[in-house]
Amino acid sequence: MNWLKKITLAGLHQRFGAFKLWIFTLITLLIISQIGYRIGNFYQSHQEKIIATQNERLERLYRLNDEQQSKINILNVELEIERLANQEALANLNEFEKQQFELKKQLAFYEKIMAPEKQAQGFVIDEVSVAASASENHYRLKVVLVQQLKSKRFASGHIEVEFVGSLNNRPATIKLASVSELDSKKRSFNFRYFQVIEGDFNLPKDFVPEKIQVAAILPAKGSQKYRRLEESYPWPEPETSVGQ
Repeated sequence: MNWLKKITLAGLHQRFGAFKLWIFTLITLLIISQIGYRIGNFYQSHQEKIIATQNERLERLYRLNDEQQSKINILNVELEIERLANQEALANLNEFEKQQFELKKQLAFYEKIMAPEKQAQGFVIDEVSVAASASENHYRLKVVLVQQLKSKRFASGHIEVEFVGSLNNRPATIKLASVSELDSKKRSFNFRYFQVIEGDFNLPKDFVPEKIQVAAILPAKGSQKYRRLEESYPWPEPETSVGQ
């Protein structure tokens, strides 16, 4: 490569002359520009291929993403449909269980009347329920009395109800007659199969009830012998039966 070091512009000018030097320079520049152009085209073509490849890959990724998103949307819809179906099925099941409970309750009620051989007693206090009202310390009482079919006579008498608890931190017992409008006439019964006695009552503000004592008294009258049937129930949650 030492011969390249010996080539100088002055040496070329002296050897070829000004015109030939100009032609040589022009040809050299054309060759260099052509080489640069080809290199540039090659590089550009290479870059375009890379960009095209990347674009195709990006398009595939976009399509794959759209497909996956579509599958996710379909799965979400199916999941929501399944959730709603399960929710509806659960609601139907709960409703069915409530209906079954009511049917069993009614069946047991009529069984006491129509199938006396399954019961130990002919006259029973079948149900006692207390429901709280919107007013404070105000309640509604319901007592269901049942006489089985084997008895052909009417059951006649009255009920007595007492609320046992504490008042001002001291034991106390409150009679229903003193806190309601259920007088002796409204607490009386006279039936052959069953009777419902209902009424409202108000408990004192500081009274804390613990249990309910219910007594059904059948006085001796005509062919009816004296009888007193007593039941005791814990104080219930609002709107729940305390004795069945």
